[in-house]
Amino acid sequence: MKCVSALSTARGANTAFHQIRERLDEALGDSTADLTLVFGSRHHAEKLGAFSRAFLEQGRTRHILGCVGESIIGEDQEIEGKPALAVWSIVAPGLEIQPVRFDPGGGSLRQSLATLEHPGDSTLILLADPFSFGINDFLKLANETAPGLRVVGGMASGGHEPGSNRLILDGETHLDGAVAARLSGPISIRTIVSQGCRPIGRPMIVTRAEQNIIRELGRRPALESLRDLFQSLSQDDVNKVQQGLHIGRVINEYQESFQRGDFLVRNVVGADESGAIQINDLIRVGQTVQFHVRDAETADEDLRESLTRERDSKETSETPFAALLFSCNGRGARLFNAPNHDVGLIHEILGAIPVAGFFAMGELGPVGGQNFIHGFTASIAVFERPA
Repeated sequence: MKCVSALSTARGANTAFHQIRERLDEALGDSTADLTLVFGSRHHAEKLGAFSRAFLEQGRTRHILGCVGESIIGEDQEIEGKPALAVWSIVAPGLEIQPVRFDPGGGSLRQSLATLEHPGDSTLILLADPFSFGINDFLKLANETAPGLRVVGGMASGGHEPGSNRLILDGETHLDGAVAARLSGPISIRTIVSQGCRPIGRPMIVTRAEQNIIRELGRRPALESLRDLFQSLSQDDVNKVQQGLHIGRVINEYQESFQRGDFLVRNVVGADESGAIQINDLIRVGQTVQFHVRDAETADEDLRESLTRERDSKETSETPFAALLFSCNGRGARLFNAPNHDVGLIHEILGAIPVAGFFAMGELGPVGGQNFIHGFTASIAVFERPA
């Protein structure tokens, strides 16, 4: 059981492919990978399909999945806005892999989900086109019809208009919809979703709401509750609120107390004269919410805590040996002062394991047992060798 991550920053597509192939030959020898993921910047978009077919025809892998991204993650680097090709190949006897294609039409989602075998024990690595695939509808349906299925991945970010992204599945190139691989078997796949936020103030109950508008919190105008909170904050937190305010909705209302990680975090996008606030998600009366802040320091702290908790909370002696990383395209150098932040933290805390992925236009991962699309998040699938 082994895995390798290979990265090329060559501008020429053929040169990048040959560099990747040499790295894989060195690491895997004559072994045939069970699953390969390939992520390419827009510079290699036109050749990504040919690369994937070559891997299959040359007997280098049994299945291949991939897409284009604005920025690419491979080995120990995050290559932002420059030519990059990353390949991640895993050899895992007994790993069950089911390739799945999801067409863009919403009517076929239920039928496609129904083809998944024993989904409750599976992880679905999903890559989707943001312009044609209704990801919220898909996740809602997956949560309802396939309880226990964990969806991890991201929305392709290499293209900025419909038809400009490339999705790869077993040698076929798709311009829309989504592609995925359902994984199950002897490997333990743990998921980490670091939303990069910290709660401030206290939890409050939504007592009046419509669609995405919160009118009352604890039977008081929402904006009035927010003003009271603002006055109680330290100057440091005041500065963070001024940079951007977020709100977290509790996922599991049956908990006695709520900590970081118990919330689905969304943006506060506005307020009006009536005292209501608007968020970028639907909300309903009776839900528990708490305001959150986010900045580079908080995002670093949250990911560090999430990875440390994963490392230290194992009930067995399973050891991480590989990871897939889907970071928001608002992270990286746009958020942190130092390069390679997210992949660097994985290596610092979990060890120098093979990592690959890309910066997405929306990251997919489970929170509180349900699958969601996130923003400003690092969503990670950690592959662990059984004891």
